[in-house]
Amino acid sequence: MDQGKAAGPKWWSRPEPVSPAPPEAQAAPRSGPPAAPPPQAPQPPQDAAPRYGSDPYDTPPYGEPGPWAPAPPVTRPADTAPPPQPPLPPAAPLSVGQWHRYDPWAAPGPLPAAPRSSRRRGPLAAALIALTLIAGCIGGAIGAYVARDGGSAQVTLPQATAEAGKRAPDSVAGIAAKVLPGVVYIHVKGDSGEGTGTGFVLDDEGHILTNNHVVETVAKSGTISVTFNGGQIRTAKIVGRDTGYDLAVIKVSGVKGLHPVVLGDSDAAQVGDPVVAIGAPYGLEGTVTSGIISATQRPITAGGETEGSDVSYVDAIQTDAPINPGNSGGPLVDSRGLVIGINSAIRSADTGSDPFGNGGQGGSIGLGFAIPVNQAKRVAEQLINNGKATHPVIGVSINLQYDGDGAQVSPEGEGDGDSITPNGPGDKAGIEPGDVITAIDGKRVHSGEELIVRIRSHRPGDKLDLTLKRGGKQRSVQLVLGSATG
Repeated sequence: MDQGKAAGPKWWSRPEPVSPAPPEAQAAPRSGPPAAPPPQAPQPPQDAAPRYGSDPYDTPPYGEPGPWAPAPPVTRPADTAPPPQPPLPPAAPLSVGQWHRYDPWAAPGPLPAAPRSSRRRGPLAAALIALTLIAGCIGGAIGAYVARDGGSAQVTLPQATAEAGKRAPDSVAGIAAKVLPGVVYIHVKGDSGEGTGTGFVLDDEGHILTNNHVVETVAKSGTISVTFNGGQIRTAKIVGRDTGYDLAVIKVSGVKGLHPVVLGDSDAAQVGDPVVAIGAPYGLEGTVTSGIISATQRPITAGGETEGSDVSYVDAIQTDAPINPGNSGGPLVDSRGLVIGINSAIRSADTGSDPFGNGGQGGSIGLGFAIPVNQAKRVAEQLINNGKATHPVIGVSINLQYDGDGAQVSPEGEGDGDSITPNGPGDKAGIEPGDVITAIDGKRVHSGEELIVRIRSHRPGDKLDLTLKRGGKQRSVQLVLGSATG
């Protein structure tokens, strides 16, 4: 029969070990709250055959009858009713984890009460776990939806403020921001072709300084178009040119809000000073490069490679800031943003010295040359005021074919003119045909071109100390520079 089976534990709870109390423990109840009396065991039918004594193992000392065993046989009259059975004594309360002798015939005792804390922590822990799982599922579903469909959530990325993007005034970015508004891009178009270059604004009247070789192709006919850094385009005209210094001034009209650059002092430039070159190499206007001053008073001659082009003599500032075709006429500025030179020439890797953007010129190899601004300022002022510039001269003819060390004054009978200009600076100083000039103000001179460059770096009226060789002997003379145009 299954009436006496105790109900099993629920599936979500933890079963506790339970054992029925031994018979000997039933006589002495344990301390603690009294347990509820166990259910009465069903009585066997009265007409059932007595089992007590029918098996030798059911008699003492081999066992005691349990609550489910039939009562022992009694002698009673056949016509009398059986006496009522006394109720079974209550089972002693059990404690969790207590060991007891197991009696299969004993009635099941009451289940021990679980500790109060265990009953409370079990459902609470289960609820927390369930809540965590639900939250994770919801979060995962939202993330999947946003990743797949975009969702309505907006992503905002961190970004530096405008103040954090400021640059120091002496940084390359700071210098470029200061000078770029005054730099222009020049495009010329004439009968002999087109060309590009760079220039910069000198004043509020629209005067712009650039190289002569940028505009010389349209000196007689053609157009000059000037594009400002802000995008304005204007037509310009030539104010004056000087082939000896490779400088030219052009002018635009009707432009407001010009940004003239500030001219510095090229005599203060020193080797190693940082510089920035600005121009339009290969038509890429507004290009900024940086480097250092590699050398000063570097004598170079440029031009004359093509028919009709004049030779320029420049006592140049050398820089490793990249300069390329199209940079010509652009400013070379120092760390304060002051113009110290006009970019004019480069040494090219593939064609040697082809400094003025003529056909076949290669790119920069870190050998760029700029006209010192002190020299350019004087020429620009003369071009604006007079339309032409003067050159300092010594009044002698130089033999450019001389292969010795120094600059030789042309001997008598060579050339169409006189070797010494009568009553000129050289004649007054006592220079004679065939003399070899070896130094100016104590600085060595190694060729005729270098002598011209050294002379051109001065102004008319300056006094120079010349060292000569005549007939194997050395002597010194003092000379006051004269003036010439063209």
